[in-house]
Amino acid sequence: MKKNVLTLVIICLGYLGYSQSKLDNYIQIGLTTNEVVKQHNFDINKSVYALKEARSLFYPTVSLNANYTKAEGGRTIDIPIGDLLNPVYTTLNQITSSNAFPTLQNQSVLINPDNFYDAKIHTTMPLLNFEIIYNKRIKTQQNSLQRIELEIYKRELVKEIKIAYYKYLQSIEGVKIYQDALKLVKENQRVNQSLFKNEKINRTAVLRSDNEVIRIEADLETAKQVSNNAKSYFNFLLNQKLDTEIEVDAEKDVPPTALVNENTQNREELSQLGLVKELNGNVARLTQSYWFPKLSGFADVGFQDFDFEVNKQSRYYFAGVALEWNIFSGNKNSYRLKQVEEDTKKISSQIDNVKQQLLLQFQVTRNNLTSALEQYKADSNQKVAAKKYNEDITKLYKEGQAIYIELLDAQNQWVDTQLTTNIALYNAWIAFAELERANATFALNN
Repeated sequence: MKKNVLTLVIICLGYLGYSQSKLDNYIQIGLTTNEVVKQHNFDINKSVYALKEARSLFYPTVSLNANYTKAEGGRTIDIPIGDLLNPVYTTLNQITSSNAFPTLQNQSVLINPDNFYDAKIHTTMPLLNFEIIYNKRIKTQQNSLQRIELEIYKRELVKEIKIAYYKYLQSIEGVKIYQDALKLVKENQRVNQSLFKNEKINRTAVLRSDNEVIRIEADLETAKQVSNNAKSYFNFLLNQKLDTEIEVDAEKDVPPTALVNENTQNREELSQLGLVKELNGNVARLTQSYWFPKLSGFADVGFQDFDFEVNKQSRYYFAGVALEWNIFSGNKNSYRLKQVEEDTKKISSQIDNVKQQLLLQFQVTRNNLTSALEQYKADSNQKVAAKKYNEDITKLYKEGQAIYIELLDAQNQWVDTQLTTNIALYNAWIAFAELERANATFALNN
């Protein structure tokens, strides 16, 4: 049986078909216009700007600072300059027989400077800071995670577009089958009415043929609505108007799926978890950087004086370095580091679990495809037999050698086998799309 399936598949390997190329075009449109893809691109752009922000922390920060103070009252500093110098000045005046040394008053100076301005260019720059180093690495990995998430969604979107496309093809083929069936039962209705007029059959056959017309018309209307819904959903995925016409091929054969090799190790989900594990490692290093000193430099260049005076004495510069080294924080960072270590263990466990899940998904979808191909083969054989049986009974009925119930049964079998074969064909394509998704074999154009 497996050899027959492989033979059938290999025969069809050369088939790419017009609809396949149309489908590829639709996939490229969907990958560009889908709203969720756009939202992921917005997130990527945001993470890019966050990375640039992290890089900017390595550069100096320059700012213009200026202030002016006007003060009166408040605390003062008392300077007893008169008590200290007046006795000396009095003695000197007596020695020199002059008044060259005046009498001084004790001074009281306001602590708050009055009519004082200070304008400067303030520059700071980190010289040694492991926090911003690891922060930059984390932002870089977060940006990569956003890109992987986009790849994952794109693969899922490709699968959804393909399935929606195949379901639409399935629906329009179903409409055609019901349209042909309606022509058939209307012809039966016409023949039975003619035979009844000629008194060759009773009225029961006419009533039954009338009911068959009504039933097929109702089934045809249902099939049309199903097709409209399938069209709307397909256009929704492509972010197009829901009633946009879909270009399709006239025929489609079984999917080209001979000899599919397992490729789950290259799934983006595993790359994502691996990157999360690396990112968590940098979070641990960021936490450990608490123990490292931080060294930064600063410099001020400006003017300060009273009464808005600007001269050589007003100019100044002020520069230096600052060291910050945390000694103790109540083991806060030690506990935080232990949390990160537990997260790392959890991620490792998730990686092992996801590997098994992806492998299981591949095996299940591959088995589903094999089953779908076998079902299609069986339904195709039944379709051929039902067609021949219907042709034979129709011929016998026209010759008066078969009753209408036999004709009706043959026609229903013919219609049903067409429907089941159509369903089986596109179920095989849907199974192929799911296998392609599980195996990550569709080539995304990045």
